[in-house]
Amino acid sequence: MSNTFDVKQWAARYVAQWNEPDPATRGTLVRDLWASDAVHVLIDPPEAIRDAAAAIAFPAPPLEVRGHDALEARVRRAYEMFVAPGEHVFEAAGEAVLLLPRVVGVRWSMVSTRTGEAVGGGLDVLALGEDDRIRTDHQFIGGS
Repeated sequence: MSNTFDVKQWAARYVAQWNEPDPATRGTLVRDLWASDAVHVLIDPPEAIRDAAAAIAFPAPPLEVRGHDALEARVRRAYEMFVAPGEHVFEAAGEAVLLLPRVVGVRWSMVSTRTGEAVGGGLDVLALGEDDRIRTDHQFIGGS
């Protein structure tokens, strides 16, 4: 990790990308935070996907996107679904943790803007490259 790496500040930028309303700023955040060939893996897909897979005798697959364009689409879609309607915002849930050299754990919550209560959340385990950009993000929805 670089000598100037600040886990708390870095994690704040990571969470901010999911709340960013401006598409250009959101795209810049994605390109600044993620390596160009980074992969984001949703470990435990939504129930509808797990049920559809089970119906054809497959285990629920992890879902993944790779590269800046796909990552930007993933972040944009999460923003459109959860933040843009004004019902939710993503927040860090506690301090980010350096789990190993170049591996950061970020707990987050999806918070109701009406009540301030967490209505969802998870854990992202982020492996960073030499440039402190995300190489892999394993996201565990509901992870604690």
